[in-house]
Amino acid sequence: MLAAGLLTGCIEGQFFYPDQRVYSTPAQFGLQAQDVWFASEDGSRLHAWWLPASQRPAKGTVIHAHGNAANVSNHLPLVAWLPAAGYNVLSFDYRGFGRSEGRPTLDGVVADVRAALAAARRQPGVDAQRLIVLGQSLGGATAARALARDSAGVRLFIIDSAFASYAGIARDAVRGSPWVLAAPLASSALPGRDKDPVTAIATLRMPVLVLHGELDAVIPVEHGQRLHDAAHEPRRLLRIAGGQHIDALTRADVRQQVLAAMDSALKE
Repeated sequence: MLAAGLLTGCIEGQFFYPDQRVYSTPAQFGLQAQDVWFASEDGSRLHAWWLPASQRPAKGTVIHAHGNAANVSNHLPLVAWLPAAGYNVLSFDYRGFGRSEGRPTLDGVVADVRAALAAARRQPGVDAQRLIVLGQSLGGATAARALARDSAGVRLFIIDSAFASYAGIARDAVRGSPWVLAAPLASSALPGRDKDPVTAIATLRMPVLVLHGELDAVIPVEHGQRLHDAAHEPRRLLRIAGGQHIDALTRADVRQQVLAAMDSALKE
């Protein structure tokens, strides 16, 4: 039993690369920001930046679940354009990332996304029926699982460069290396198929927009295709020609398509 627990912890640790370094600040992008603190279900104290829309009232509120590396300040450039487009943003750090307390686990960060949803609904002036969730890489996979439990008021789910299954991404990570022989053992230590993002996304009833770079060397584009295929209509897959891992929102043309999808979802 102890050995199984150690294996699980070791494998889970490969999904998380947090740090506390400050990579960028809202002020560098001309943004007004507030520090927001809230608790996850186990009491872990989590930190977020609240970036209010430049217009009042805001069109809606985006909950941003970032990727598995660094902290919220490293991922800020990918969402810093949204306030000027009329959207509030709550961009938060999972447990163990940045200024957030605790130690990340694959189930724990799902709880953190749910806590972030609840925190966004509590922000002054937020219309809790006009929410959009943007999940990137690990954040996309994690947000799919969170939304399967709580999707109240979420009008659009944008899932960028995410993996479809835990075992699948573990196999992809070791393909062509000596570690491939350990893949079956590693898979047994990961969440089961009932917790896979592709399973979760099949239960959602809001529109889904999948973004994935065709040259993504971290999470192959086939994962994005599987997520799209599992989602209910209305759904859309944007395969980014020449796109690498989570670089879609660095491109002006993709931002315009994403913004159009957001505006459309809130008009329905």
